[in-house]
Amino acid sequence: MKNFWKNKKVLITGHTGFKGSWMTLILTKLGAKIYGYALNPISKPNFFDGLNLSQYLKMDVRANIQDIKKLKKTVQKIKPSIVFHMAAQSSVLVSYNNPSDTVKTNILGTTNILEAIKECKSVKSAIMVTTDKVYLNLEKKKKFKETDHLGGHDIYSGSKASCEVMANSYINSFFLKNSNCKIATVRSGNCIGGGDWTKDRIIKDCAESLIFNKSIIIRSPKASRPWQHVMEPIFGYLILAKNLYHGKKYTGAWNFGPNFRNNMKVIDVVKFGKKFLNSSSKIKFTKQKYYESQHLSLDSSKTLSKLKWKTQLNPREALKLSFIWYKFFYKNKNKKKLLDLTFKQILDYKRKYIN
Repeated sequence: MKNFWKNKKVLITGHTGFKGSWMTLILTKLGAKIYGYALNPISKPNFFDGLNLSQYLKMDVRANIQDIKKLKKTVQKIKPSIVFHMAAQSSVLVSYNNPSDTVKTNILGTTNILEAIKECKSVKSAIMVTTDKVYLNLEKKKKFKETDHLGGHDIYSGSKASCEVMANSYINSFFLKNSNCKIATVRSGNCIGGGDWTKDRIIKDCAESLIFNKSIIIRSPKASRPWQHVMEPIFGYLILAKNLYHGKKYTGAWNFGPNFRNNMKVIDVVKFGKKFLNSSSKIKFTKQKYYESQHLSLDSSKTLSKLKWKTQLNPREALKLSFIWYKFFYKNKNKKKLLDLTFKQILDYKRKYIN
């Protein structure tokens, strides 16, 4: 994998976000030339600016994905070989409070990057990152395949399902016959790991409360989720992007989720964190204000058979890595050492599981 990525020009939209930050660090270790296009992080603290990750970028553009003129101009200037589109409004709860901006950012933003790619001849492969919530979930505890119906009870899920439809329409209209660029969409499970400061994220909330023995309040204790460490799908996206670069048969939708055994209920996640961090926090419950799906699980058998990718870490291993990161952050306050810890987690995973 390293030889392929060395000196490749890679554009990441949403590079200042949680996933974008981890991808920046992973691609740094693979020797890629990385370019970023995103808004400034909205959370305090934040992963990207907090650890000065812009030092690893050739260009760090802070602009709105809704600004198609700026986006097109930037893409033409960079002339990337590979694009990862991660810029998004990524919170279900925020989508209830700000549906209009969620739709504009997720649907219009995806359309804009597809337009920019269509006009840039240098791009050979592009990955559109969506979510496991794109499926029409009737709460039957099924494992969703890439061919299952799309839907979305909430605005976030609906907007991401629309991104899938839009990407597929662009593939069929512009990229299958008259372009050297191949495009795929990817759906992962509930990604966890150090540095996710997004509001209402359960792992962040657990860390902030449990480390300091404060009460932890949860709203959906019985909700079951396919937890996976953020490194796992990112390495999967990289494998897919490499294959896309060389062949059109990899175009389309792909699941990068853990198997069903990796699902854990929220209450069990909190209890595990409490035990692992040796916390005396009390667990409290609050009434759920908006609808959120109770059960989510992906069938990633296509990804296993065609890309030889699968999750390697069980949910407890993924949770351990996450809590270790947050505990280090709160107890040390040393940016250089925290960056070293993050790189160590990446290199340890790569050495053990990636060829």
